[in-house]
Amino acid sequence: MPSVFITPAEAKALVERGAILMDIRGHDEWRREHISGARVVSPENRQADEFSDAPLRETDTVIFHCQSGMRTEKAKDALIAAVRPANALIMQGGINAWKAAGYPVITDRRQPLPLMQQVHIVAGTLALCGTLAGATLATGFYVIPGIVGAGLLVAGVTGWCGMAKLLAAMPWNKRAA
Repeated sequence: MPSVFITPAEAKALVERGAILMDIRGHDEWRREHISGARVVSPENRQADEFSDAPLRETDTVIFHCQSGMRTEKAKDALIAAVRPANALIMQGGINAWKAAGYPVITDRRQPLPLMQQVHIVAGTLALCGTLAGATLATGFYVIPGIVGAGLLVAGVTGWCGMAKLLAAMPWNKRAA
């Protein structure tokens, strides 16, 4: 079986010849930044009819990408199965590699940062500030990074992240027009 992995240059050439480019990142990531012509498909709801307006044929090519290539590589088998009988390919390095190759992306800075990036920023800030305050002001502040760590542990084990739910409800995360 030939490799399903292609470079951004190969992906660009195939898209110019009519291949379908699919972004498997979340809608919030896509709204913030995406490759022109790429369609976003919900990571949790990949259905064959989401990939094309007409049924896919053996002669069709669908190219998948994510941010760095990790999500597409992990979901490779499911993505290939979802577009059968079409030819499925995965762009190595995702949109990061596309940009590194000098190809343009559409960026809308009015859109909020992706939710998980916000979680990382807030969790990191709380952990750092709690540790610094615990070391310089009072040891009771060490409870802050402990709570953050426990929250991240719960999120990793259960898939439910209270901080993400809270941040999603914030006014800056309402979709910009």
